Amino acid sequence: MSKSVVPAPAADFVVPAPPTVSLAVVGSDARFPVRRVYCVGRNYVAHAQEMGFSGREPPFFFLKPADAVVPAPADKPITIDYPPLTKDLHHEIELVVAIGEGGRQIRAADAMRHVYGYAIGLDMTRRDLQADMKKQGRPWCIGKAFDQSAPVGAIVPAKDAGDIAHARIALAVNGKQRQHSDISQLIWSIGEVVEHLSNAWTLAPGDLIMTGTPEGVAAVVPGDRLVGTVDGLPSIDVRIR
Repeated sequence: MSKSVVPAPAADFVVPAPPTVSLAVVGSDARFPVRRVYCVGRNYVAHAQEMGFSGREPPFFFLKPADAVVPAPADKPITIDYPPLTKDLHHEIELVVAIGEGGRQIRAADAMRHVYGYAIGLDMTRRDLQADMKKQGRPWCIGKAFDQSAPVGAIVPAKDAGDIAHARIALAVNGKQRQHSDISQLIWSIGEVVEHLSNAWTLAPGDLIMTGTPEGVAAVVPGDRLVGTVDGLPSIDVRIR
């Protein structure tokens, strides 16, 4: 090292720095660090209809904090707590896209080279709180961005995930199917979602995109077991405590 180059001193914080949230990667000992979690609202036609909307409306987005992510290993179940303030906690099974190369104003045709891999996620929602905020015309972060609101499974690199654009997606609660669809039924495709997002924010390695949920969302209670599947990806097994 040149004598003129002085290494930066180690950071000294006034409070303990938060740990980096990370996800397992199938076939690797290295992990995927989570920077931001973007979520796409109403991105399946049937779910949009069950929520009172229809048609190909422009995509809209909301965010969850990185520390809302609960890593779900591929080989064992995890447990999350039933959150406070709600009496109507809903499940939403989603395909999660992990960004490996950042950028701005990415064209849909170029989006796949920015994708590192895919995982299964649950967008847990305090539906009663979300609905109340909607009625008042207020932000509904309290309904979406709470602690442990985003269990996410292990990431499969894109090259190993198969034909993800036509994969089946499903969720069972206590062994009974609640949600079932196909990724091809997305209103806005993965590439289009990346394009729209990157026009509003600069995407960066470590970003996750929860791409929307199919129809069949419903309430869960303590003691319920949720098992989510997407063809080609490790399933996610979540217990509610």
